[in-house]
Amino acid sequence: MIGRIHSIESLGTVDGPGVRFVVFMQGCALRCLYCHNPDTWCTNCGTEYTPSQVLERMTRNITFYKTGGITVTGGEPLLQMEFVTELFTLAKAQGIHTCIDTSGIVFDENNAERMARLDALIKVTDLVMLDIKSIDESTHIKLTGARNDNVLAFASYLKKEGKKMRIRYVLVPTLTDNREHLIRLGKFLSGFDNLEKIEVLPYHTMGVSKYEALGVDYPLKGIPQASSEQASIALEIILDSMKKE
Repeated sequence: MIGRIHSIESLGTVDGPGVRFVVFMQGCALRCLYCHNPDTWCTNCGTEYTPSQVLERMTRNITFYKTGGITVTGGEPLLQMEFVTELFTLAKAQGIHTCIDTSGIVFDENNAERMARLDALIKVTDLVMLDIKSIDESTHIKLTGARNDNVLAFASYLKKEGKKMRIRYVLVPTLTDNREHLIRLGKFLSGFDNLEKIEVLPYHTMGVSKYEALGVDYPLKGIPQASSEQASIALEIILDSMKKE
């Protein structure tokens, strides 16, 4: 089993609980306007690893991860589902906490073969961090180039499976800061008893230099960064809407 990996971060602190060994997979099905890792889009790029090679790199310093674990992100990790499943199977055999950070965009409950592979992965996954770009379909299409029905269906699948879930939401001024949409997101999430945490992340422009290096125009030129205060206010709107359901 071979996986294509963009990069590895050995001491991640924002990609799940505790200190994490973070694996950034190559390839993504979305083209988010605010993506800060456009260099992960290419499916056939990156460095080839086997699952055992990745885990060996982690376990060299296993003491760092006693309160954390391994997180696989991207790109989109579900594009390389079999690789992640084998990696997590090896990790669980050593008692390592496993986490996926995904957009859920490749979820397809009508595809029996894909669902079987997803079921196998979820069995060896402790936590899923689901990135919901927007609860509003037209905004989601504008932001990513794709509809959001698969994403929301994936959230419901995780609830049915009883899998712990965290929601991540990027607050982009003029695009994802619509109060009505934030309220709708809160109402949608109110029934999820597997929901562990909601994170509202302020939009930043740290990825602009990567677009310049790739010779690609940055899509959100002129859009200001969001402040941590704006993100906190948005989170309160979501949480308050959950309580009212």
